[in-house]
Amino acid sequence: MVLNNIEKLLEKYENGGTSLKEEQVLKNYFTSDTVAPHLEMYKPMFDYFLVNQQEQFTKDVPLKTKKVFNYKWISVAAVAVLMLGFYFGKSFNANELGTYDDPQLAFNEFSKSMEMISQSFNKGTSTVGYLNEVNKGTSTLGYLNEIDNATSIIFKNN
Repeated sequence: MVLNNIEKLLEKYENGGTSLKEEQVLKNYFTSDTVAPHLEMYKPMFDYFLVNQQEQFTKDVPLKTKKVFNYKWISVAAVAVLMLGFYFGKSFNANELGTYDDPQLAFNEFSKSMEMISQSFNKGTSTVGYLNEVNKGTSTLGYLNEIDNATSIIFKNN
């Protein structure tokens, strides 16, 4: 009767449906010396659980963390950058920073810069021209998908 109860508890344990009380009954049975021969294979597992339950963590955990960086130096660096920005920012004249008096000259300079940007974009798009071949391949796969749909309708695989 006890052996039949243990076998039922084992099946329930393997399915994950046991309570803590039932698991304790299994642990007590498998740690005893009277284990049925056909259930001997479970004994090492429950012995491991018993040993593992008694283990304790003994390493000291440090409570203080080490400071990786001193944030006072960040504020000093930020103030230095701002001071340099103010000093060098005042030395430029606003009229020298890309303004043109002649509208035709401004248009010509703008056209030159746009042409330079356009050439750079064209150079970049020429290197990715192989992607058109990928698009052709995906369209071919689309045809294969249509064929698969048609055959599934004919053979009624749905």
